[in-house]
Amino acid sequence: MNKEITVVLLLLLVLAAGSAKPQDAGYPPPMDPARKVSRQICTRPIDTTDDGNLLCRDETEADRRARIAEEERQARARKEAEERAARERLERERAEQLAREEAARKARAAEEERLAAEHRRLEEEAARKAQEERERLARLEAEALARQRAEQEAREAAARECRRLEQERNDGRALLENFVATYGKVDEFKEIARQITVFLGKARKVKPCPPA
Repeated sequence: MNKEITVVLLLLLVLAAGSAKPQDAGYPPPMDPARKVSRQICTRPIDTTDDGNLLCRDETEADRRARIAEEERQARARKEAEERAARERLERERAEQLAREEAARKARAAEEERLAAEHRRLEEEAARKAQEERERLARLEAEALARQRAEQEAREAAARECRRLEQERNDGRALLENFVATYGKVDEFKEIARQITVFLGKARKVKPCPPA
């Protein structure tokens, strides 16, 4: 029965080969008795890369086990590739996330440093202004103290000068009074003594000396 199926399939393939071009995809090459025989399972995709004459055969149990094993191997390979791709994708995403987090951390650190520098600058500026204000107040206080001292010295000098002049006037009047008392009865000095007496009898208009 298998031989009859094989002969019928060969005849069908020969007829199909006569109506199709040899280079068309999906058609086996034409039969050539001088060429080798390519035994393939025709229920599977036909391999047209072999130059031999196609001979279809049934799939044996060994073929079936080999096909299943190959399919399982390919499935495992695809699964492993998918899992590897998934792991690589997760690792890549994790690396990208870590890179973003590191960039954000550096940005935060840079911003914190900028704010700290600005805070230090403001503190230094405030300290400088406070120092300048203290120095300004110290200068004003020193200038005010110097003015007070100068004014006090001027008052003291004016008081000393006033007392000196007052003392000179008193000394002069005392001399005049002594002159009148001593020489007022002498005929030569009577007129002068009289004038001195009139002078000494006038009301004095002397301002009192200011306190020191």
